[in-house]
Amino acid sequence: MVDIFTREVAYKFVKFGAVGFSGVFVDFGFTYICKEWLKIQKYVSNAIGFTIAASSNYYLNRIWTFHSNNPEIAVEYGRFLLISLIGLLINTLVLWALVSKAKFNFYFAKLLAIGVVTIWNFVVNLNYTFVA
Repeated sequence: MVDIFTREVAYKFVKFGAVGFSGVFVDFGFTYICKEWLKIQKYVSNAIGFTIAASSNYYLNRIWTFHSNNPEIAVEYGRFLLISLIGLLINTLVLWALVSKAKFNFYFAKLLAIGVVTIWNFVVNLNYTFVA
């Protein structure tokens, strides 16, 4: 397991956060389009937005955050998507709990859920997907 309390890892986390921040716009944009314009159920819309953002985040993290040269892109992408899908499950559970049980606004709850999942995604991708 990678020591996460180093300057190098902190720098990667900042870059991961920047990529993730761009993903928030992709995620929210597609979620909004699906939910509000296409009238797709809100949790399905959330899954669509999250999955599209995960794919763009993979590409940016591969080339910029982790500088991966792994020639097995399909395997690496598969790992990233697996972690993202687990993250989606965590995201959806947090979102459901905050909206259904705590009565938070859907989009505010979504923002909080993204924060929780960001930590999960970084630590697991650092130690599993983009292992040097």
